[in-house]
Amino acid sequence: MTPLPPGNAPDSGTQVLTLTGLRFAANLGILDHERCAPQPIQVDAELNQGPQPLQPHDDDISHVLDYRKVRQIIIDECTAEHVNLLESLIGKLAQRLLRLPGVVGVRVRIAKLEIFDDCEVAIRIESGQW
Repeated sequence: MTPLPPGNAPDSGTQVLTLTGLRFAANLGILDHERCAPQPIQVDAELNQGPQPLQPHDDDISHVLDYRKVRQIIIDECTAEHVNLLESLIGKLAQRLLRLPGVVGVRVRIAKLEIFDDCEVAIRIESGQW
């Protein structure tokens, strides 16, 4: 019988926390109308927590990554100040999420929902371990 590689024991698996469709207004953009008022954006995020037990050792929220905190961090980072470029905002957000305890990789997508009448514009970034 071939042993399983480390991190792939039958009692563990790779855990990824996902938040999708988070919508709120942010001060973002270089156009005059974007500088005057916040605009709606949508953020999707995946946080790779690497190998984790299939069940936490207890049922206590303090021993896992609390998605309520992750949601609030995303909102706070995206609304802290006006940012000209979507690329700057997504980089700042990715760095902040990578600093969370136990997070080894992030995938983030930010979409401007109303910049054009016929499409949305989005940037996606992936950083860390996947």
